[in-house]
Amino acid sequence: MTPRTRAGLLKVRPLPPGARVALVAPASACDPAEFERGVAELRRLGFDPVYDDSVFARGPFSAGPASLRAEALRRAFARSEVGAIVAVRGGYGSVEILPLLAADPIRMARTAFVGYSDVTSLHTFLTCQVGVTSVHGVMVEGRLAGGTAAYDPDTCLRVLAPRPLGELAPEGVEVVRPGEASGPLFGGTLTQLLASCGTPFEFRPPAGHVLFLDEVGERPYRLHRMLTQLRLSGRLRDAAAVVVGQLPRCDEPGGGPTARDVIRERFADFPGPVLFGFPSGHTTTPLVSLPLGVDARVVASGRPRVVIEEAAAAE
Repeated sequence: MTPRTRAGLLKVRPLPPGARVALVAPASACDPAEFERGVAELRRLGFDPVYDDSVFARGPFSAGPASLRAEALRRAFARSEVGAIVAVRGGYGSVEILPLLAADPIRMARTAFVGYSDVTSLHTFLTCQVGVTSVHGVMVEGRLAGGTAAYDPDTCLRVLAPRPLGELAPEGVEVVRPGEASGPLFGGTLTQLLASCGTPFEFRPPAGHVLFLDEVGERPYRLHRMLTQLRLSGRLRDAAAVVVGQLPRCDEPGGGPTARDVIRERFADFPGPVLFGFPSGHTTTPLVSLPLGVDARVVASGRPRVVIEEAAAAE
């Protein structure tokens, strides 16, 4: 029987040491120098990165046409020797390839997909439509290319092991609303989550989920607007807890409201626990990898923490 999470998602295959890792560009093009540094870091970690020339394609907004990007991703999922697929960068364009992907081959492959930012569109597709776990984690540009100052090697290496990550209590996480709650972890970049609404690929996690929200470079009034839309959409009612990222470059320039102010105001009446400043996705400190689709417990008291209680991978 194929292993599943408690929420019913298929678990991906574990990523063993020395595994082959496919690099794809589902969104924007990667800087060539950054790409080479990221490839070198993967090799330093003991992995075998593989890629083709499609990762260097360039278009007006993205890494070549949608058909090229979708085909590269389909090929990566079809390769049985590939242990995981890592996005080279975010930027823009992942949503454009969703109609060109089929769910059944991805379910059969059970290959982990890793990334953040614009590839939230793919995380939503994988977790909410395909029904497989994925990883809100490192990409080649900016993270792997930046070395261990840019990402947390421990969670990067353990997030696809057949054992839960366990307790994650990074420095700087704050309690916005106290309490404790558990549920399957879903989410990603707020802009992409909301952009999916009203499409065949909409973000629709199960009731009782833990909602993770990431964002970068959005001024406070825009955060307020997006969180208001999230409330009005009814999706926030289905969340048992909320974990918010660091939200870098989201404070009002020159003083005024901050991202933290907006989070505190928008979640002032939320009935469950809310944490702010968890370093996954866009961060100013090393990125912590988070598995999506697995059970997590949010503890918003004492030492704020997220406890990953279930593995995203299994044989």
